[in-house]
Amino acid sequence: MHRPIFGHSFAVLVAPILLSVLAFFLLNKKKAGARRNEADADTGAPGSMTTPTEANSGGSSSLPTATNNGASSPSPTETNSGASTSSPTETNNNASPGNCYEVFLSFRGPDTRHGFTDHLYDGLCRVGICAFRDDDELCQGEDIRPKLTAAITNSKILIPILSESYGTSSWCLDELVEIMERRNNSGQVVLPIFYKVKPSDVGRQAGSFGKLFREREGRLRERSSQDLANLEKWKQALLEVSKVKGYEVHGSEVELVNLVVQRVLRELKKNFELVISENLVGIENHVKKVMEFLDDKSQAPLFLGIHGMGGIGKTTLAKAIYNKLSNQFEHRSFIADIRESWKKGVHQLQKQLIDDILQQDIGVRDENEGTYIISSRLKNEKVLVVLDDVDNVNQVKLLTGNRDWFSSRSRIIITTRDEGIFKGVEVDCKYDLKEMDDAQSLILFSKHAFRM
Repeated sequence: MHRPIFGHSFAVLVAPILLSVLAFFLLNKKKAGARRNEADADTGAPGSMTTPTEANSGGSSSLPTATNNGASSPSPTETNSGASTSSPTETNNNASPGNCYEVFLSFRGPDTRHGFTDHLYDGLCRVGICAFRDDDELCQGEDIRPKLTAAITNSKILIPILSESYGTSSWCLDELVEIMERRNNSGQVVLPIFYKVKPSDVGRQAGSFGKLFREREGRLRERSSQDLANLEKWKQALLEVSKVKGYEVHGSEVELVNLVVQRVLRELKKNFELVISENLVGIENHVKKVMEFLDDKSQAPLFLGIHGMGGIGKTTLAKAIYNKLSNQFEHRSFIADIRESWKKGVHQLQKQLIDDILQQDIGVRDENEGTYIISSRLKNEKVLVVLDDVDNVNQVKLLTGNRDWFSSRSRIIITTRDEGIFKGVEVDCKYDLKEMDDAQSLILFSKHAFRM
């Protein structure tokens, strides 16, 4: 039923004028080349959320920053007993030192090189963070201080790992002075890790940390005035860093590594965003509605279904949600256009999911092996998975099975044109994406018209 013209918004009334403008541009200005548009782009359709009456009943709890286990990386060759710092092996040797790093690790080699620091470095690299550590690739015999200074200056996050003998190394202490200066003068983020030492002992040079530091202090006091000046700088830096909120190593080092990695991701606002079209009308409103459900603190995995006609914007909405959540998940996968890619073989899509989640190249011979790997090896991982454009219940069952296949707080998002899919798949919530109303259609039209 048509509404009276006087009930229309002002925006709708000017539509004929804008149509004329568009026609003028189309007749007088031809665009070369085809535009790349996503099938589900430029959407702003109204949507509604439906929650089944028998939703999952997991217990309520706070969402932790990380859950998965860390892994140990091969230990580099130790060449220096002082502060261990260096570029990762992937770095181009011709690159300017210090310009490509996001995190700087300062640590005492004999204390943590082959343990905690290796695990932390490996965890950072695993999520795509470029960290500076170890001295294996710093040429021996040359002055490495400029390289260290450049790395500290250009890294966004500085992580001193203060262990028992950290204070016995002038390299470590000089780095710490530089780190605290960068924090005070440039606002760089410092995340200290107190490895089996108390922050108060570091600040006051007490306990086992203080005992080793005082032995070095005694030797320095017998030397030049410059050494005494350095000593005061070191003490001040130790006092300052002891007051910075960081992490203390108590209990599981693996758990702490995961916490630090997730914190670094948040500080860097590092995302792994999928590309979506510009000028998305009303997308923020849809994302907000869906996020209200996905932010549920339930312990159990949550399954969300997004339904709508072809081209209405399901993929775009799913990508926007994926981008919004990706920083919260170390393990994630977006499998696009399943309706078409399914024709290549289910085991190929299973392999994509497994490789994305485990971040390894895993061989999958057939769908039975793929199902076994997903259901057994991913069950301890908190994952974010998007299955885009599903048109068969078996596609969901062979890729994500049921909630028992994944760890608590996992999020599984399914988009489909066929609402009947959700009769055979247990979802906790269904979001119906509908056609745009008049005002949103006009906004979309206007954006296209004035970009001609």
